Amino acid sequence: MKTNYYHSVGTYYDKDAIDFEHRYWENDTLQRIRQSFREHIRKYNFTKALEIGFGPGFDMVHFAQTFPNAQINGVDVSAEMVRIANEKIIQSNLQNAIVKEGSVEDIESQFPGERYDMIYVFFGALNTVNDLNASIKELERLLLPGGNLVLTFVNKWYVGGIIIESLKGKFGRAFSRLKKIWGGYSPTNFLASKCYSTSEVKSSSTLSCEYQRGYSIFFPAWYYRGIHKRLPSKIRLFLWHLDSKISRTKLGTLGEYMLYDFQKKH
Repeated sequence: MKTNYYHSVGTYYDKDAIDFEHRYWENDTLQRIRQSFREHIRKYNFTKALEIGFGPGFDMVHFAQTFPNAQINGVDVSAEMVRIANEKIIQSNLQNAIVKEGSVEDIESQFPGERYDMIYVFFGALNTVNDLNASIKELERLLLPGGNLVLTFVNKWYVGGIIIESLKGKFGRAFSRLKKIWGGYSPTNFLASKCYSTSEVKSSSTLSCEYQRGYSIFFPAWYYRGIHKRLPSKIRLFLWHLDSKISRTKLGTLGEYMLYDFQKKH
């Protein structure tokens, strides 16, 4: 059942769904980051996966096609995103993908008794949950022994963004992620969210973090399209490779996105 908070998040993404795909396909930085997320997931052989916050279903379809013998389930709080994703599944004639409306708290009721050897969250769906600790605890409960919980978050300490926005004189935006409530990416449409540091994410889980990496440390974040347009392609590629080299170091925790891979060993 939707709380008032999840209703507001769902409504936000219902509206966002109108031109979401068009904006995505115009942004090669988002595509590059998504591809990196996918490559990490594809390292594993799993039989049953769960995606939280699947949006228009890009990855539901991708993994259902890539792993035809695996079952891919998904939940999203946006009814419109569920409709769009379901259309893709039907058009692709996929029998191994199911999408339903709901939050982390609804997974058990939407997919009763199901357990997973892969649970993943792309592009920070857990930044918009009521209680991060409770949500991760529930995902851990749904994870089978030996399974992986791959989570991505909008990072609290995006130093590049702080510097860029401060140079613009936009100090409120520069430090907005450090507040208790972050308003999301849009300067005009407020979405109550929370940004988390690496220590906050790791302390929310009882599982062992086997891998982590940051994104957009020196490589400008996806929403700095003006900067990307001004940079020569060779410089952009150099910055991407530089990020890749330092992404797992302490410096990597200062990027715009973070990916964490937790494993349930027992």
